[in-house]
Amino acid sequence: MQEVLQQLANLQYIDSRIDEIRQLRGDLPEEVLDIETNINRYEAKISRLEEELVSLKAEKKKLEIDMETSHDKTKKYEEQQLTVRNNREYDALTKEIEAQKQFVENAISRIEEIEKRVDEVETELEDKRGKLADTKTLHEDKKENLDKVIDNTRAEEEKLLEKREELEEELDKRYIRSYNRLRNGLANGMAVVAMEKGAALGMALPPQTQVEVRRKNKIIIDENSGRIVVDPSFFEEARKQLQL
Repeated sequence: MQEVLQQLANLQYIDSRIDEIRQLRGDLPEEVLDIETNINRYEAKISRLEEELVSLKAEKKKLEIDMETSHDKTKKYEEQQLTVRNNREYDALTKEIEAQKQFVENAISRIEEIEKRVDEVETELEDKRGKLADTKTLHEDKKENLDKVIDNTRAEEEKLLEKREELEEELDKRYIRSYNRLRNGLANGMAVVAMEKGAALGMALPPQTQVEVRRKNKIIIDENSGRIVVDPSFFEEARKQLQL
């Protein structure tokens, strides 16, 4: 049973150290992901605005060409009016001239709308491009900080994870399941704790429980917290065995 208790202490020691390593990264991974999401949003918005700008300018150019064509038609119809032979032909040409003039008025109005919208889009594009540049700079800084932390701890974390896998292979599956279930239900992840001065995490243990912990011959569960309590010597041995 001492071997099982030692393995559980080793497992807790490894998990606690992995937790410390990951805490060093803090919120950096989430911050980097959030910034990348913002970058994607800005890029998508800029792309939509650029497409709209191209479309607006193309529409304006077409309207200007159509207006020139309309002016030419109007001039031609006005010249034809001078040579018509009857009122019916004259009235038909008048209607065509009015239609062309109406088209030009509508085109001018639409061009004004387009120019106003183009100004708005260009202003918004400038703003979004500026924010995108700032966000990319922030991303580079955060990513660089995160990469440094990961580089500084990667080797140790990989060794710890490898050792953890070995321990899971060695330990009875029942103990692994109980340990993982207990650890996952605790805020600090401390499923196995050392008894210090007759207490576990500051909570005094009954005298009989203290005696049983010191005997090191069975798994002792703290009635208050549900944690596994072991003699501190197991954690001292864990530190010796797992110096990476």
